[in-house]
Amino acid sequence: MANMKKPLRAAAFAICLFGAACAAQYRNHGYIPPEEDLAEVIVGVDSRESVADTLGAPTAGGVLEDGGFYYVRSRVRTIGPARPTVVERQLVAINFDSNGIVTNVERFGLEDGQVVVLSR
Repeated sequence: MANMKKPLRAAAFAICLFGAACAAQYRNHGYIPPEEDLAEVIVGVDSRESVADTLGAPTAGGVLEDGGFYYVRSRVRTIGPARPTVVERQLVAINFDSNGIVTNVERFGLEDGQVVVLSR
């Protein structure tokens, strides 16, 4: 009977190890300002500098000199050896006019996005 316990323990350990390896793992990337901070940004009044002071540095900026500020946060799920999957993405876009004054604040989610196929 004692000889039977070792294989059963090994099998139970292997099952637990396999189960732990297949558990979903989540990673968060990026930063989205809290809603109360976004409420402090006033369209037509705030400038680039005041937005950066209120919300912090953007995740990305527009390519042009008067381009917008973009704050992006993603949540990625990985299960075992499978390819990671983006399960949530939020983007806050703040646009400015040529004088650097806020013209619009928009929020987008993963459901608003489009897959863009890159070609070489």
